[in-house]
Amino acid sequence: MSLDTVVEDIRDEAHARAEDIRAEGEARAEEIESAAETDAEEILESAETEVDREIEQLREQRLSSAKLEAKQKRLEARRDVLGEVRESVEDELVGLEGDSREDLTRDLLEAASVEFEAGDDVSVYGRPGDEALLESILADYDGYEYAGEYDCLGGVVVESAQSRVRVNNTFDSVLEDVWEDNLQAISNRLFEQ
Repeated sequence: MSLDTVVEDIRDEAHARAEDIRAEGEARAEEIESAAETDAEEILESAETEVDREIEQLREQRLSSAKLEAKQKRLEARRDVLGEVRESVEDELVGLEGDSREDLTRDLLEAASVEFEAGDDVSVYGRPGDEALLESILADYDGYEYAGEYDCLGGVVVESAQSRVRVNNTFDSVLEDVWEDNLQAISNRLFEQ
């Protein structure tokens, strides 16, 4: 074989080998490109799913937050209405006059008097402005005496040093008990639940 033939064979073989390497490289490049496209599609799909999930979660959080805020505003409004009703009741109690005020005050004093022994010196306190009323009522009770003002809507605070008892039978204390005992019913009636 001549050198030219050998060179030609080597050249042909090198071309064939180069062609094989190029074909393998292109095939490998296509595989890599295809795998990269598949990965990119999966990443994109995963990102879209994650974004959709985050959007839904954010929507749920905002909806929940809005519902909670609305509920708090309703409760605030109800508290305000209940406060106004209570203030109205207190105003009515302060405004009681004549026989109604006297009858209630007598009933409260009578209820308190069962706590004291006969012969006790009993001090009775009342709302500023009820002094004359209390003194006229106390005329019917032996050992009972008007002792001064007590900051309240009306009624009496009664105490005795001998028995070391103090009874708060003010309109305020009665209202507080009635209010607490009936708050749910009042609320239900006002807000028709």
